[in-house]
Amino acid sequence: MAWETVIGLEIHAQLSTQSKLFSGAPIAYGAEPNTQACAVDLALPGVLPVLNEEAVRMAVKFGLALDAIVPSRSVFARKNYFYPDLPQGYQISQFDLPVVDKGYLDITLENGETKRVGVTRAHLEQDAGKSLHEDYQGQTGIDLNRAGTPLIEIVSEPEMSNAKEAVAYMKKIHALVQYLEICDGNMAEGSFRCDANVSVRPVGQEEFGTRAEIKNLNSFRFVERAINFEVERQIDLIEAGGSVVQETRLYDPDKHETRSMRSKEEANDYRYFPCPDLLPVDISDEFLEEVRKTLPELPDAKKQRFMDELGLSEKDASELSASRAIAEYFEEVAKGSGEAKLSANWVMGELSAQLNREDKGIEDSPVSAEMLTVLIQRISDNTISGKIAKDIFVDMWTGEGDVDSIIDKKGLKQITDTGAIESMIQEVIDNNPNQVEQFRAGKEKLIGFFVGQVMKASKGKANPAQVNEILMKLLKG
Repeated sequence: MAWETVIGLEIHAQLSTQSKLFSGAPIAYGAEPNTQACAVDLALPGVLPVLNEEAVRMAVKFGLALDAIVPSRSVFARKNYFYPDLPQGYQISQFDLPVVDKGYLDITLENGETKRVGVTRAHLEQDAGKSLHEDYQGQTGIDLNRAGTPLIEIVSEPEMSNAKEAVAYMKKIHALVQYLEICDGNMAEGSFRCDANVSVRPVGQEEFGTRAEIKNLNSFRFVERAINFEVERQIDLIEAGGSVVQETRLYDPDKHETRSMRSKEEANDYRYFPCPDLLPVDISDEFLEEVRKTLPELPDAKKQRFMDELGLSEKDASELSASRAIAEYFEEVAKGSGEAKLSANWVMGELSAQLNREDKGIEDSPVSAEMLTVLIQRISDNTISGKIAKDIFVDMWTGEGDVDSIIDKKGLKQITDTGAIESMIQEVIDNNPNQVEQFRAGKEKLIGFFVGQVMKASKGKANPAQVNEILMKLLKG
């Protein structure tokens, strides 16, 4: 039987506020356990929540960026469940009246086509604390530092049909929240994570299959692997005569498998009701316009501008606009050097490769945008060749100085004197009569051999364009 997959994602993005959603406690990562939880976070008797306006502003900003509906009124609800790391015995979230309603996101598929994925809603909610098992033999430790941390939960429509589409959607959301500066996107610290709802059904069937929810996936690689495993598990189970159970599952990256965690609750299991401690949130047209004015140029618009104004290909423009930090770095280099295509090649090539090798973000690059700008300028004005530039880039990366000081210190200035280059070429021709004879007999691929010999004689300093021009002239007599 032929099967098709149905996937929906619930993405949790931690908002980059200074304090928690309903208290003034800080949310800095890495603090000692239980040092960032105040009386409100601990749910001590008599305390009352006070809504953080900045969290609402960030959620509205996200909604506007999605071209979503931002209702004039939203309501906080209590979601009731009992966990040791949930001191209130309920989570303050939103249910039937979220801060952001229907929207959409366009993703680019592997074949280059664009697919529109609906966003059902995005709502504000507080995070729970954390249960710690590893350091407590036979016991569980509770760290409530995260309790009350503001989250926006972004719920997609079940419109993705394979793991790669899900990853493309998640990456687009990841880039968007960073562009908007409402979330740092740090997946290792739990600032950005997702739950994947996965089901399968026979091709042509309209009714959804029974879904399983895979919780707390915090890397794009894990999302893809977990979904692929779960799809295969469900198909094997059904084809063997069994049936899929609606449940919550965890992905084990070491064993590369999902395993059952608990039966999946329905909304009525949580006994949602409006939170009596919080008034409805009324959002005025003036507030909406105020937030709209703070929207930056978004990834799709930036990509189009890179293509229209800088002449980049769609592939290059997509890659360079995927991250706000990389886009800003590239733009500074392109503007300063006046060489958009060459700047793009260097940012996506040498710079990205070095960052990947050392697992660094572009904000940690030892080679600043200003330094790379000067390097590209020296290639453009023929002070150095592209080959020598790569060596200089490595020297800059390891802290040996700026471009011009390295060129002077190592004597790397390119030879552009026509007479000197012609003299070197003539010597190479005189020393290789057999190859000259073969070239003149029609084996013109040997031009690469001669170029190599000249560059070797000049220690890589001869201007390649001049070398090629003079070589052809002398070899053809």
